[in-house]
Amino acid sequence: YNFRNYEFFLALVFAVEEINRNPHLLSNLSLGFDFYNLPYNEKQILIYMAIWLMGQINPFLNYYCEKEKKSAAVLTGTSWTTSAHIGTFLQLYKFPQLTFGPFDSILSDQTQFSSIYQMAPKDTFLPLAIVSLMLHFHWTWVGLILPDDHRGTQMLSVLREMMDSSRICLAFVEMISATWTSFSNKFWKNMGKIQESLANVIIIYGNTDSLQGLMRNLGQQFLTQKVWIMNSQWDMTNHADYFMIDTFHGSLIFEHHHKEMVEFTNFIRKVNPYKYPDDNYLPKLWFLFFKCPLSELDCQLLDMCQPNASLEFLPRHIFNLAMSEESYSIYKAVYAVAHSLHELNVQQVQLQQNVDDKTMSFFPWQLHHVLRKINVEHNTNLDWKEESDAEYDIFNFWNFPKGLGLKVKVGTFSPNTLQHQQLSLHEQMMQWPKAFSETVPGKLWLDIPHSVCSESCGPGFRKAAIEGKAVCCYDCIPCPDNEISNETDADQCVKCPENYFANEEKNYCLQKAVSFLSYEESLGMILTSISLCFSALTAMVLAVFVKYKDTPIVKANNKTLSYILLLTLITCFLCPLLFIGHPNNITCILQQTILGGAFTVALSTALAKAITVVIAFRVTFPGRMVRWLIVSRAPNFIIPICFLVLLVLCGIWLGSSPPFIEKDAHSDYGHIIIVCNMGSAIAFHCVLGYLCSLALGSYIMAFLSRNLPDTFNEAKFLSFSMLVFFCVWITFLPVYHSTKGKVMAAMEAFTILASSAAILGFIFAPKCYIIFFQPDKNSLDYMRKVEGIILK
Repeated sequence: YNFRNYEFFLALVFAVEEINRNPHLLSNLSLGFDFYNLPYNEKQILIYMAIWLMGQINPFLNYYCEKEKKSAAVLTGTSWTTSAHIGTFLQLYKFPQLTFGPFDSILSDQTQFSSIYQMAPKDTFLPLAIVSLMLHFHWTWVGLILPDDHRGTQMLSVLREMMDSSRICLAFVEMISATWTSFSNKFWKNMGKIQESLANVIIIYGNTDSLQGLMRNLGQQFLTQKVWIMNSQWDMTNHADYFMIDTFHGSLIFEHHHKEMVEFTNFIRKVNPYKYPDDNYLPKLWFLFFKCPLSELDCQLLDMCQPNASLEFLPRHIFNLAMSEESYSIYKAVYAVAHSLHELNVQQVQLQQNVDDKTMSFFPWQLHHVLRKINVEHNTNLDWKEESDAEYDIFNFWNFPKGLGLKVKVGTFSPNTLQHQQLSLHEQMMQWPKAFSETVPGKLWLDIPHSVCSESCGPGFRKAAIEGKAVCCYDCIPCPDNEISNETDADQCVKCPENYFANEEKNYCLQKAVSFLSYEESLGMILTSISLCFSALTAMVLAVFVKYKDTPIVKANNKTLSYILLLTLITCFLCPLLFIGHPNNITCILQQTILGGAFTVALSTALAKAITVVIAFRVTFPGRMVRWLIVSRAPNFIIPICFLVLLVLCGIWLGSSPPFIEKDAHSDYGHIIIVCNMGSAIAFHCVLGYLCSLALGSYIMAFLSRNLPDTFNEAKFLSFSMLVFFCVWITFLPVYHSTKGKVMAAMEAFTILASSAAILGFIFAPKCYIIFFQPDKNSLDYMRKVEGIILK
């Protein structure tokens, strides 16, 4: 028994009875109907149609013999092939034909089927609804099964295009023969492909007539780890056996939205063999399910039967009380014919007002112009040119334990709303196949099925395509250094901005900390302390020299030059403070100019000291020239001349490419190092080379006068201090260029301190030692005694 077809019959009866009770529609007329079960054989279909049309068992074409029975239209379904065969035949007579099966593009061809009206909405937005569902649950690896006909080909083309644009891949595509008998006697050879596929979600598109063999075979495999996405043409409630687990439990079904017909449900509850004695199908149902005795002569029920038996007591997998989509199309079709007849009747009454004969006479072809302009429920236009923007209801099939057979509405899809609001789901109401269910103490935990070719790449990774495979199959590769991906399944990693760096997980960019040689850190504190201590020490030495300015050891080597050198060394020791703290363009310029000026004065002073000794003891010039050099104090001009040369170099440096502040965001990961860029590297090295040449010149002069007969001759100390100064700065260059950031600033500050300390220590430490620890040597008597010994 095909209980689904009987539901169609009851929908027809319900619509006819409702119209006949309506006093405003066909008030003086009553509708009736004939009901035919058609075989699958094309020849038999045409024979049945000829018998119905001619009213004879052996019909004669082109003759209509049964005058008493007047049919206005034909309702056909559910297979489009059946409707096409009947339409080809009825078109010869221009007989209106309304189909309640799924919409088919072939039947909408007016050149071939001008008398057919399809009641079902188009599946225009079904691919979009399916893709929206895939995206909602992040299903990117799905299988597809559809009939091997024009409807399957059209759906495959549209669905593949939408899936490609949404990055959803097809794990497999199976085009199934549209002949249902292909599954009746043999097992489907490709069943293993479905069972072994990693795709846990499989879309089945088709209708019951074309693929029912496939569904029966799938139902016997207990594929409880698959989620089936189906269109409304599948009637899963008819597939039942004696097992508790059902393959299709948890499936999702898309069905065109239609009005809920509570009246139809109430009508079904009241249907019984006593109310419709001419229905020979009902007694068989009562005999099968309620064990009522049945007469073998006329197949009528005997008196001994349950008085309150009703179709609502039948299991849902046998008979569903809710009006299905096809039944609703039948309901609309009956009303469309009734409205057409009503309008024709009104026209006849208006034209025949004075005629006593109230009988309605018409030819079926007269209904065409009325049917084409009638709008029935939900604004469904019967004009074949009008497209229907159908809204979909989404049902979840509950069939555990098997036999429950409930289709529960869990969502809707409205294509005419905003894109992010088109799909609406109530996930808390959904049941999934048992393979995705896990019982935990106190509750049943349901896990949303997972259907992907490759696991998602989390934040910090990017997808890398695998050659020869679909785009949904990929490897996950960590993002490179200083690049992030903060979303799942990112195609590319994004480079962090210059002032930011990637965290360890590479899913977030953190702002880099500003790094410079600050006073708060240990290195800055050490350098600051050393700088201040040496400056104070130098000031103390200067105070000592001022206090003992009249002593021989202070006078011996030009006390004025000593004062200048000590004052300059104080400045040199304070120069490292310019390299500590947050730099700016002004401090960057002052670092090099003050440093160059201070060391120029210090080195030129040392050079003047050395030249003074050479002039006094080793000259071979005439007496007048020597006296002039000594009297005019010519060595004192060395300092301003050398300083003037430095001013020229600095002027060229600052005029062409002065030092400036620079942010180094690459040398130290996670930090922005603020450093001073030298600007012109050539100018920087020229100034440094100039200082080294002064130190080298002072060293040569002092070396030449190292053995001269002077009681307090400091030539040896000058030469050694200049040698140390020269070596420190020569060593500084390679070390300086091999460091970055604040280490570079610290290195330059340390070099300044070291070279200044060398000058202070080697020149003035011996003199301070004599002043404090050997004061007897710092006297005129001691000098006369030493000079007398030297002269002897």
